[in-house]
Amino acid sequence: MVSNQALGARAAAGLWVLSVVLFGCAHTRQAEPVPAPAAATSGAAGSAAPAPQDMTATEAAIAAGGAAPAPAATEGGATPVMVNPGAPKHYVVKRGDTLWGIASMYLKDPWLWPEVWIINPQVPNPHLIYPGDTLALAYGADGRPQVRLEQAGAVRLDPRLRSTPLDNAIPTIPYTAIAAFLSRPTVMSSEEIRHAPYVVAFRDMHQVAGSGIEVYVRNLPGAENARYAVMHVAGPLRDPDDGKVVGYEGIYTATALVQRPGEPAKALLIDPARETLRGDRLLSTDSKDVPTTFTPRPPSSEVRGRVIGVVAGTDVAGQYEVIVINRGTRNGLAPGSVLAVEQAGDVVRDLYRNGRQIGDTAGAGYSFAPKVKLPDERSGTLLVFKVYDRVSFGLIVGASDVIRINDVVRNP
Repeated sequence: MVSNQALGARAAAGLWVLSVVLFGCAHTRQAEPVPAPAAATSGAAGSAAPAPQDMTATEAAIAAGGAAPAPAATEGGATPVMVNPGAPKHYVVKRGDTLWGIASMYLKDPWLWPEVWIINPQVPNPHLIYPGDTLALAYGADGRPQVRLEQAGAVRLDPRLRSTPLDNAIPTIPYTAIAAFLSRPTVMSSEEIRHAPYVVAFRDMHQVAGSGIEVYVRNLPGAENARYAVMHVAGPLRDPDDGKVVGYEGIYTATALVQRPGEPAKALLIDPARETLRGDRLLSTDSKDVPTTFTPRPPSSEVRGRVIGVVAGTDVAGQYEVIVINRGTRNGLAPGSVLAVEQAGDVVRDLYRNGRQIGDTAGAGYSFAPKVKLPDERSGTLLVFKVYDRVSFGLIVGASDVIRINDVVRNP
């Protein structure tokens, strides 16, 4: 297991490589698996088949499974880099990929990407990866793997033809999976709920409202053409550690465009995501504090929390789905913090003594048998992208099993 201190040191030295503008992009590849030297692969468990030619690295990472087990430390305290046996020798970046997917394609633990990424100072913007760039896998004199930018793609070449800076570097994670959460409020406090403007009625006596329906709103101070996010207040988010309500999940229903200020004000519903109901609150869509880049890094302090919600409205989640955890800024989390997700171990009864069975699950002695807490098991990797005081939203970037409410999140 990689220690928080070791990851912090690597982050300071190299994780800035992963700070990527979240727009779109990707890559094309030639799959030519390279057998790693024995020194570089000793202790690596399992194998990963190379992706088909028409798959992006991100798709290949999803197909190969989610979270890989963290490598064990060597006697000297160093962590061996675990290269996937199916890693291609050359890879041409193409549209549709993410940096996390490329790292997962090359390494069994994407966290170790900064240890193998070799920056070429002669290439423009060497810390960003663009569609058309050719990456090459090789091994140094010490047997350690290296991934280099072998050739810059056409998008970088001849900057004289460009009047605007390059802004299409491949994203760290799929931007589309979190775009709505970055631009809209997702957690509401009881104070916000009490004072927020709210839908009091619909025009023409509708019971629910969708796109193009006019609504009347109380306590709305906005001017004409101002925009607000209409939020349905879902159930409370409760911290399982102390039972306290840490917020209320706000579910986006539509955008309200103010047509006529007043009391009540009149607004038109546009960009709907679901039906709007009476009592739904309106919040400002001002997103000036939304981050446009993410630098994956370990939390600044020791974190151990739990999954308290799945945004999809179910009890389970998989890769590239959004979950809510009961830790936030007060616990040292920030956008870009990466956490391990573990299935909480069950509590079982020990029905054996001195080599023999002393009871069974149906017998009277079952309730008197001592309890044993089974260990937590790694099930995925979470990248935090939106943080509040006591809760955070995160994207599951890797999953080897389903992730459930009450699963444990902790430092990777």
